[in-house]
Amino acid sequence: MASISLPEPIRQPTIKHTRLFINNEWVDSDDGSTFETYNPSNAEVICTVSEAKEVDVNKAVAAAKRAFDRNSEWRQMKPSQRSVLMNRVADLLERDRLYISSLESLNNGKIFSRVYSSDIVRCIEAFRHFAGWSDKQHGKTIPVDGDFLAYTRHEPYGVCGAIIPWNVPMIMLAWKTAPCLATGNTLVLKPAELTPLTALYFASLIKEAGFPPGVFNVLPGYGHTAGSALTHHMDVAKISFTGSVPVGRLVLKAAAETNFKNVTLEMGGKNPLIICQDADLDKAVMMAHSVTFAQGGQVCCAPSKIFVHANMYDEFVKRSVEMAKSRKLGNPLDLGVEQGPQISKHQQEKILGMIQTGVKDGAKLLCGGEKICGSAGHFITPAVMTDIPEDSFIAKEEIFGPVLLIFKFDTIEEVIERCNQSAYGLVAGVLTNDLNKALGLAKSIQAGIVWVNCFFQLSPAAPFGGYKQSGVGRDLGEYAVNSFTETKTVYIKEPSS
Repeated sequence: MASISLPEPIRQPTIKHTRLFINNEWVDSDDGSTFETYNPSNAEVICTVSEAKEVDVNKAVAAAKRAFDRNSEWRQMKPSQRSVLMNRVADLLERDRLYISSLESLNNGKIFSRVYSSDIVRCIEAFRHFAGWSDKQHGKTIPVDGDFLAYTRHEPYGVCGAIIPWNVPMIMLAWKTAPCLATGNTLVLKPAELTPLTALYFASLIKEAGFPPGVFNVLPGYGHTAGSALTHHMDVAKISFTGSVPVGRLVLKAAAETNFKNVTLEMGGKNPLIICQDADLDKAVMMAHSVTFAQGGQVCCAPSKIFVHANMYDEFVKRSVEMAKSRKLGNPLDLGVEQGPQISKHQQEKILGMIQTGVKDGAKLLCGGEKICGSAGHFITPAVMTDIPEDSFIAKEEIFGPVLLIFKFDTIEEVIERCNQSAYGLVAGVLTNDLNKALGLAKSIQAGIVWVNCFFQLSPAAPFGGYKQSGVGRDLGEYAVNSFTETKTVYIKEPSS
């Protein structure tokens, strides 16, 4: 898509949809329940949103099940026509890019420039990419012994559920919705209760694009009610979840206790960025700063541990502190701001508590890690920490905040071992000008993605997901397409000659 200069954001985007979206209709929750959604920049209420509970989940699943009936419009639709609808959604996202970016920034606290120039672009790319997969669900003809024709079919599961997080609402929506619908499934989506607004607006684009009723449904609500009901529902054949490890365990448990629904999980990580002795120091400091503090550190694939070779460690620390102190915080709708607020007061307090825990464990806090005095918003100044004990809580667990943790290393063998000791394995980064070293690290590190001399590089064609407690299965690419389909084997006895 062609590059577009950054426009002025919509300062007060009109809230167009706050009710549940079921069967292509806007409806109140069955018992009339609502909840408030907030602007994290000033802690003010944006609007009140309908709250889905179990009975509403049942209605949405029933609508999705009807839409998947073998004689329904959706099931009878040609794959090429599904592709047309998917591309229409991409067109509508492009048309409403300014509004959606402004709304996402308002409700989530991400800086507008990043949402507009990156997040929504990735959404558009995802729908266009998976539109191309709609008519390419190829099975295989398999040579078998005897007079038989054997082949496979890739068939949609049926009703799927998606539970998405608050940190990148539109990206996660696109990554799960696009392959799900491209493969002919129907979907019930539960956005995070902290950020429901863009998902609800997106539902209006699904309807405008021409998707039949029941194919896509949106249920704002809480995990322990709407989320639990969705994961336990016997008519839901697959769940795709992105969020925390504790909730991921509950999703797996629900699948095991019910109908053994297929489950895809992406649950974050403790991601290393390894800066080798031969790396360019200026570029290393800039990259570590930009990717660690992106979105206030609230990115599952942001680096959580910066390993710096001993020969450049002191200078790296000095420059990192200087850069962190100069980072501009403020209203994410203001152009030029580099960092907005944390998503909520709870998240703000959690991050500050983890920083203090690290200090008590012996780590040095060189700068930042404080609330902005006088601000009602949930801001935290960028923190830089060193001398972190390897067995400390913050060295092992994801902080999910604007905290740069710097560790010193001497040898490649040592840093590989320290990286792989983690219980997580989502992504890793390597900065080096030595090709052999890069290939060796990429092979040895236990992570779903290894970025060499880059970071946050993503494509809808390439899989995203992690090792160990970072998840099960993959989003994006052909791997995501396969995860939304069942494989059926067919044997046909050949006629006697």
